[in-house]
Amino acid sequence: MSNKTYQHVLNLWNDADAAKLSGVDRLVYRSNKLGADQRVTNTGGGNTSSKLAEKDPLTGESVTVLWVKGSGGDLRTSARENFSSLYQDKLVALQKIYAARADKGLKSAAEDDMVAMYNHTTFNLNPRASSIDTPLHSFIPAKFVDHMHPNAIIAIAASARCVELTKEIFGGSMEYVPWMRPGFELGLAMQEICRKNPKSNAIMMGQHGFISWDADDKACYLVTLDYIEKASAYVEQKYAAKGGDAQAFGGAKFETLAQEKRNAAFAAILPWLRGQVSQQKRFIGTVQDDEKILRFVNSKDAPRLAELGTSCPDHFLRTKIKPLYVDWNPQTQDLSALKSKLAAGLEQYRKDYAAYYNKCKHANSPAMRDANPTVILIPGCGMIAWGKDKSESRVTAEFYNCAVEVMRGAEAIDKYIALPQQEAFDIEYWLLEEAKLKRMPAEKELARQVVVVIGAASGIGKETAHRVAREGAHVVCVDMKIEAAQATAKEITDKLGHGIGVAGSGLSGCGPALGLACNITDRASVRAMLDQVALAYGGFDSICVTAGVFWPSDTTGHIPDDKWAFTFGVNVTGGYIVGDEAARTWKEQGLRGSLVLTTSANAVVAKKGSVAYDCSKAAANHLVREMAIELSPLVRVNGVAPATVVQGSAMFPRDRVIGSLAKYNIPYTETEDDDSLRGKLARFYAERTLTKNPITPADQAEAFFLLLTQRLSKTTGQIIPVDGGLADGFMR
Repeated sequence: MSNKTYQHVLNLWNDADAAKLSGVDRLVYRSNKLGADQRVTNTGGGNTSSKLAEKDPLTGESVTVLWVKGSGGDLRTSARENFSSLYQDKLVALQKIYAARADKGLKSAAEDDMVAMYNHTTFNLNPRASSIDTPLHSFIPAKFVDHMHPNAIIAIAASARCVELTKEIFGGSMEYVPWMRPGFELGLAMQEICRKNPKSNAIMMGQHGFISWDADDKACYLVTLDYIEKASAYVEQKYAAKGGDAQAFGGAKFETLAQEKRNAAFAAILPWLRGQVSQQKRFIGTVQDDEKILRFVNSKDAPRLAELGTSCPDHFLRTKIKPLYVDWNPQTQDLSALKSKLAAGLEQYRKDYAAYYNKCKHANSPAMRDANPTVILIPGCGMIAWGKDKSESRVTAEFYNCAVEVMRGAEAIDKYIALPQQEAFDIEYWLLEEAKLKRMPAEKELARQVVVVIGAASGIGKETAHRVAREGAHVVCVDMKIEAAQATAKEITDKLGHGIGVAGSGLSGCGPALGLACNITDRASVRAMLDQVALAYGGFDSICVTAGVFWPSDTTGHIPDDKWAFTFGVNVTGGYIVGDEAARTWKEQGLRGSLVLTTSANAVVAKKGSVAYDCSKAAANHLVREMAIELSPLVRVNGVAPATVVQGSAMFPRDRVIGSLAKYNIPYTETEDDDSLRGKLARFYAERTLTKNPITPADQAEAFFLLLTQRLSKTTGQIIPVDGGLADGFMR
């Protein structure tokens, strides 16, 4: 490890590890180390570069190639394929083309044109799209360049006295450039600064961040850390001198609600709020209520600072021009008052956003986007962030945390100022950004949806959870035992990844799947589970109930009365309680959803030895029809009726399988493993169907998936048999 230590950032450089690498691999190494510390740069923010000698694939000659982190991606996780490669001499030659167009008064159009021109400078057919920051790295005459977005630096960049403070803190080693939209003009401005002051090795970028460089890559890394350390120390010294946390943001105005009350408030308000912000497209929420965000939302200055909005372009692209701050007193006002204030605040926010758009738009601006806030601040409770998925909502929360830290620092050292609205608009509605959005792949069929799968630990439930997750749904895996539910959720998360962003703790830190425990025969347990779903994702869209029980009869053909009640309790009453409790949330949310219950082919086929199970499933069939009427028109209710599914079913433990094999005189041996025994029984059942194929959990999961999508959007109150074709089970 490099022996230089810091107080405010981490020095992660390891000489031994770096010595094993060369060329682009060392660039990746440097980038990953910088990105690993959130105090250095935010998720997806900043970029790094190296100018390296490469062999031209056509001429075989040595050429200088700029390797720079391309568009998209995150420094912490970037690999070689995340970096674009461009001929350095061809990039510099573009300056003549830009100058010719700018001289004709076409500077704005020329900026956008240059981005397309980068394709003509690509080295070795590299497919990675170039970042708009490419000229910054190319035109600075240094081999290694880092552009970061540290909160402490941005606090200086977003202060009213930025120019003076830059000189005061860093002396003459760091130059200053006023706010410019990232691109060619900014790169040329930096090139001129380097020409005038060749001894400088950094530039403060007004309202934005900073850029630093060196002739050695390790030295470049350490120079970057040096500047952030110095800025951080200065900010913290001034912050402490003004009273520290006790006087942060003007001091506290409100008190924080106890954790239990905060959870209750969020659980009560989130589904309704999700419905309000999801009127155009559905959003997934992340709640944050840690000490730092509460210090801000409870403060005297929070309304003023929130209204100013964010400063750094990276921040407001995620958090919009400003958050919605709700002027609610948690000590004197109740949740109905909070809901009323939120409703009024949302209405005003949409009007403000429309006014901002109409004031700043150009003749060729894209149409106005969703006018709802992506960040909502509630005194006493914390922050709610919204995004198209859990990963994006976590990143939105992270970026507003960065904005809060910037405001804290700027207010400590001077006075915080936000980016002018027109400049913010020109970034948010940049035509190149719009083109980038249009190039994004189409969302998956269940994207932006939260699906609760009850009985997800095994069999049909587990298969359904995996099936809907593959189609973009966030999946809440529910079972009686929390460990079993979490195991399925972990399988899904391991396959899909946790997503980008800094995960919070507890429910707010979940990814595409979450495991929860619930007893569906206990209304309080169901309510608690649904409230936890609200805290994790903001609400839910659909529920699949795959949980069920089969209690075998004794040798006389009967089952005890308590087991009869138990069978009906799980297979019928449980489904009713789930639907009845969920109805409250669905009505609050106001978004269309689906409830899918599991019934059975046995519901319409009378047979010996399963009277309780068969009768319960017949009742479940009718429950589907009743619930379809009760929950219409907002929620569609349907059922899936499997025939016997042996594979992976918790209702077929080894002893029941052996009992069935013996009952049907199917040869077996006690030494056979479970899979072999289940296979024999599954094939026996298959022979009784018209299709002659064993029925699997995947077959059932496909039916659940179809009923959750819009493919059967006009189907409700129906039972879909997935039984392989049982003539006895045909509709009568």
